[in-house]
Formats: sequence, structure tokens, C-alpha cells
Amino acid sequence: MNRYVKYAGDAFFKLIHSRNLIYNTCWEDPRIDRSALEIAPTDEVLVITSAGCNALDYALAGAKHVHAVDVNARQNALLELKLAAVKGLRYPTFFKMFGKGYLPHIALNYPYKLRPHLSVAARRIWDRHIWMFSGEGWRSSFYFRGSSGFVARVLNLYIDRGARIRAPLRQLIESDSIEMQREIFNEIFPKLWKAPIRWAMDRDVCLTLLGVPTAQRQHVEKFASGSISAFVERCLHNVFTSLPIADNYFWRVYITGEYTERCCPEYLKYENYLRLRDGLSERISVHTASVTDFLRGKREPINKFVLLDHMDWLATQDQALAEELQQIVRRAAPGARLIWRSGGTRTDFVDQAEVRVRNYAIRMGELLKYNHQRACELHSQDRVQTYGSFHIADLLAA
Repeated sequence: MNRYVKYAGDAFFKLIHSRNLIYNTCWEDPRIDRSALEIAPTDEVLVITSAGCNALDYALAGAKHVHAVDVNARQNALLELKLAAVKGLRYPTFFKMFGKGYLPHIALNYPYKLRPHLSVAARRIWDRHIWMFSGEGWRSSFYFRGSSGFVARVLNLYIDRGARIRAPLRQLIESDSIEMQREIFNEIFPKLWKAPIRWAMDRDVCLTLLGVPTAQRQHVEKFASGSISAFVERCLHNVFTSLPIADNYFWRVYITGEYTERCCPEYLKYENYLRLRDGLSERISVHTASVTDFLRGKREPINKFVLLDHMDWLATQDQALAEELQQIVRRAAPGARLIWRSGGTRTDFVDQAEVRVRNYAIRMGELLKYNHQRACELHSQDRVQTYGSFHIADLLAA
């Protein structure tokens, strides 16, 4: 890649990521995370916050404490807003806000029912941006807000006015059999996957808005045998022709702008809202910091690490990756488990990173015991299907 183009792409990503909410919902399947992590009542869990949905899920799974860590203060503010809504809103209003993606009277609810439960930092953000939930404008749902939501809204415009496949697409997500899904998908996909869409998916601007930095794009292209658009095409085929769509809330929310009570993240279900309100929400703490900096200041050991696809971002930053892995080794409890995703099929850069143990330099791969078989089994069940691989590894005693 031309050095100037790479620099421009990195600069644009940093600009967007530092000034915007990127993810309005989590794009990692917590169902397979639960199975991989085997969360116990004594577990201290570290997760990169993203939109906070999965941090709530791990608390519901019974973790002793969940530390949600993110360098983007807006992502942490979104998790804080969800926690505030659990405490301050009745369930119908709570679901309207985060299930339907809008609350017509948000300006009345926010000052008295939500704002008092927010930190000072989160108040600064939502005092200026709570209108995102008003339901007004061409991005009428919160799930069409943020940079990833912007891409989803533009795609929906294309679905309605360009491809004109809204009716069969609605039938597709309401299908009750994979056979029906496959039949409808094969009919409408050629109308959707035209040259302009493929072109857009291969552009850094689109990928940046979706939260994919240049380093991750390069890693995907290296191991995915083709362009990003070809990778996405395979993902779409897997999602809509191989897996039941009925409970796939990840794709539903970006196709429709809302969840249903039957098809939504666990935290939005009534019985789980009650559990969070009755005390489980207190098990979540929010930290605006890098993983490395958070662990430097953390004394209590961590049992479970959920690193999302974050290490792809560091694939070309050897020192930053080594520093983060060094802190994980130092702060991990005996037998700690790490899970992570990658756009590529391999993450050799993790194993090759150098850490120090008792003043000896050692490759990280020598400290990890992988469960490749279980990871592959779970990866095939992932309802998102936008990652090239899923990894489960236990940290050996050092």
C-alpha cells in the first residue's frame, strides 16, 4: 500500500474514532462468549466496552465483577447511559429507548431520570447528544446514529430506493426455516450486491466509519484470500443461508433500526432488566483508558479477558501489543482465560510478541494453551459471522 495512502487512512481513522461514537451496539456474539469463558461467580472479567451490551451480558452470566475498558469516552458513556436507564426508567420506557431506538420524550426523561445516575464525564457527552434518541430526522433510530449507524442508514436507503428489496428482506428476517431464508436470499442478493456496494466496502472511508482501522484491513486482506468486499460477501452468505435468522438481533437491528422483545440482546429482556435493576448492574464498572493503562493501575487479578478484535488494531504496532500482553501476564489470575476475535484466520502476531517473565524474554505463544477445536466449533455458530477467526486460550503459570 502506498505510504501516503496508509498515513491518510490512519489519520482519518484517528480523527473519526477520537471524536465520535463508533459502535451503537456490540458486534460480538455473547452467546458463544459465555460458552467459551465459562464464567464463574468468583470471576473478575475485563472486556473492551464497545457499546456495553456484552458487559451487561457477562454480569447477567454471573461474573463477580465486570471491568468495561475503552479509550473512547463516548463508548463508555453509552454503557453508563444503559446502566442509568436500568436504574431510572420503567421497563416499557427502557425498551422503547434501547429496544426501539428512540424515546419521543427523551428531553423530559433525561434531566431527572437518567442524568443523576451518570458520571461527570458521561453527563458532558449526553448533555450535548441525548437528542440522538429523539426519533427525529432521517436517522430516526439511535441505531442509525454514530458512525456505524450512519453506514447502516445509507445502506437502508439503498435497500429502499436503489435495490428496492425491502419487502422480501423483511420476509427474510421473519423466516422460520433456513430453507426459506436461503430461497429469499438467493433471490434478492444479486439486486443488493451491485458494483457500487462492492466498491464502497473496499474503501477506507467506509471501513473507518464501521470501526475498521487500516492495520485490521491489511490483516484481513492478508489472510482472507481476496478483497474486503469478497470477505463481506462470504459473511452475508453464511449468516443468511446457514444459520437461523429468528434470533439474530445483530443483523436485524441494522436492517430495521430496532429490536423486538423476541429478538434482542439479553439485557433488553424483561426478566434480565429486573435482575440488573435489583443489583447486578452494580457489578459493572466503567474505565476510560487503554487496556495497558487500566491494567497498570489494577492490583486485583483478572480471571477472564475479552479482547474483541482489538489486537488486530495492534498487529503492526509491535511495542504497543507487547506492552499490553505484558500487563495481561502481570495482572492475570492463575489459569486466566483470554478470548479474542480477528478479521484474519490467523493471529500469529500475538504468539510472536515478546514478554518478560522473571526477567527472561519469552514469546507470548509459549504462555498460551489454546483450545482450537472448541473455538472453531463456537465460531461456526457465531450469529455475526464478520470475523475470520475466534480464539480461546488459557494463560499458563509463568
